[in-house]
Amino acid sequence: MRKWIPLIAICLGTFMLLVDVSIVNVALPDMASDLHSSFTSLQWVVDMYALVLAALLMVVGALGDRLGHRRLYLAGLVVFAVASLACGLAPDAATLIAARAAQGVGGAAMLTSTTSLLNAAYQGRDRGTAFGIWGAVSGGAAAVGPVLGGVLTDRIDWRAIFYVNLPIAALAVVMTLRHLKSDQGPGRGRLDAATLDYAGAFAFTAFSGALVYGLIEGADQGWGSSTVLIWLGVAAVALLAFFLLELRVSDPLLDLSLLRNRSFVGLTLAALLVNAAAFAHLTYTGIWMQSVLGLSPIQAGLAVCPLALAAFVVSGNNARIFRKAPPQLPVGLGLVLVGVGALLLMLVSPGSSWTTALPGLIVSGAGVGAAMPVLMSAALGSVPRERVGMASGVVNTGRQLGYALGIAVLGTVFANRVQSFVTADGHLTDPHAAASALSGGRAQAVLAAVPADRRDTVRQLVHASFAAGLDRVYLVAGVTGIAAGLLVFALVRRGEPAPWERKPEPAAVAAAPEPSPAV
Repeated sequence: MRKWIPLIAICLGTFMLLVDVSIVNVALPDMASDLHSSFTSLQWVVDMYALVLAALLMVVGALGDRLGHRRLYLAGLVVFAVASLACGLAPDAATLIAARAAQGVGGAAMLTSTTSLLNAAYQGRDRGTAFGIWGAVSGGAAAVGPVLGGVLTDRIDWRAIFYVNLPIAALAVVMTLRHLKSDQGPGRGRLDAATLDYAGAFAFTAFSGALVYGLIEGADQGWGSSTVLIWLGVAAVALLAFFLLELRVSDPLLDLSLLRNRSFVGLTLAALLVNAAAFAHLTYTGIWMQSVLGLSPIQAGLAVCPLALAAFVVSGNNARIFRKAPPQLPVGLGLVLVGVGALLLMLVSPGSSWTTALPGLIVSGAGVGAAMPVLMSAALGSVPRERVGMASGVVNTGRQLGYALGIAVLGTVFANRVQSFVTADGHLTDPHAAASALSGGRAQAVLAAVPADRRDTVRQLVHASFAAGLDRVYLVAGVTGIAAGLLVFALVRRGEPAPWERKPEPAAVAAAPEPSPAV
């Protein structure tokens, strides 16, 4: 059993960083109440981690090639643990958001190192077993996150969802130091400023941050606001600068010739859109379940578990179900199912219970299980062998950025719909403040602020406004999922063998396993 200790060390870090994507969802109402935060702040608590993770994956991967992946993994564990402590101690929303950004830095360092470390630690059949277990742990993090967050929030405190990372990180550090061999080869252990694409990394980070910030602030300040327009303009300029820089450097983060590959472009777009369609709406579903329906954090976590469980069951049987199908079939069909599941969630009405969401969650989960295991393998199989590592970084970056953008866009849709519904009703003296409180998960505070004789009327308004907001959110998510599936069918070339029928290539082994659908 000693030979599996390196696998355990790597899986501990992987589980921790992936759980932290979804663990905060069921704790948001308690965070909002304790920190007196606005809805915009709540969005950033969820979004900042995924945004920083997305923005840094490509450049941190390049650092690992130069400094050694074991060293980078250890640094990521330490940064993640310190940031988790800062999250738990945060006295206000601004500090919490900054600490979540630091968590994203540590998470990026760990995520880009795991496959390389596994590839170096195991050979032959052991390597296949190790990657299989690592993939199962990654997938399990999606299901465990909301439930673990609910248990810790309900039984202890929302801050415990961050404190739990400390002993896990400490154990992973000790095991890594003792049982993972250093991978510092020739040329490693030092940075070569001449070859590392700092400018491209800065431009891409500026694009991601400015775009997400502009989308989130658009819901709060209005789309005609000069602040919002400036930030969206900065995003456009930064994206243009990124492409121009990548044309000029000798060792770019992104080889732009890959964008001439129709299949790779289609699969990258699918990776970007699938997280936005399948997972971003769960933030607002969780707020509805707790704030309006009165479920506890544990109950809310369990209520959204069918999506992850359905994904786990289908993904485990993917090779049998799509035995000889080309990769565009499971990916395209899976994305369409994600969209159909989101549209089924539109059955939620003012009088609905949490069970109304079950059919939509299960169908979406089945779609995730069909698409996700094949998406990465198909993307890697569509590029030249020498670009497999870069393709893996691009697709993973797209997935993380898609989740961050999904939170921002759907949050804007939700907040605007709730505000327009509350304003049109006329029962509240300050509809703007009430809409902000409702969107931020403080429905009970709104009810407590009105006289007892009007409370039943306002309660009906709360239920109706949330249902209206969720209806729009699910509509956008559904259309996004179906559009992503159609893109795959239109762009991905036909006739390629299924990923599980291809002969493994050494360059692809480390990159092929798929991280958790929650990321």
